[in-house]
Amino acid sequence: MSKVDIACIIDDDYIFVFGTKRMMELSDFCNSFMIFKNGREAINALAPLLISGKNIPEIILLDINMPIMDGWEFLDEFTQIETHKLITIYVVSSSIDPADMNRVDNYKSVTNYIIKPISMEILRQIMLDMDDK
Repeated sequence: MSKVDIACIIDDDYIFVFGTKRMMELSDFCNSFMIFKNGREAINALAPLLISGKNIPEIILLDINMPIMDGWEFLDEFTQIETHKLITIYVVSSSIDPADMNRVDNYKSVTNYIIKPISMEILRQIMLDMDDK
């Protein structure tokens, strides 16, 4: 399993972010993190990186329900930014609403929908999926 260079977590739940980051550290998932508490903060930081092609995360874990800019709004803006690097996006949410689960099919850039919390097994599966790309 290959280690991810930069992982990005976009979520306003500090407990989820702390726990996920800790599990990533314990499983040697990535070299570094980018953490954003809403979609607007993430777009503002990621857009210049995508344009420059430097320090782009390989994977994004994206929450749906956040203040200021939610995950869907983030995806709508993010997919409009041209990038030459493949970025794998997982929507990670506590929502079990089938409408949310089906909505990810509208976004080619979203690999999967994961229901919180994230486990070590899910992280291992993400690493295996990254190896297949």
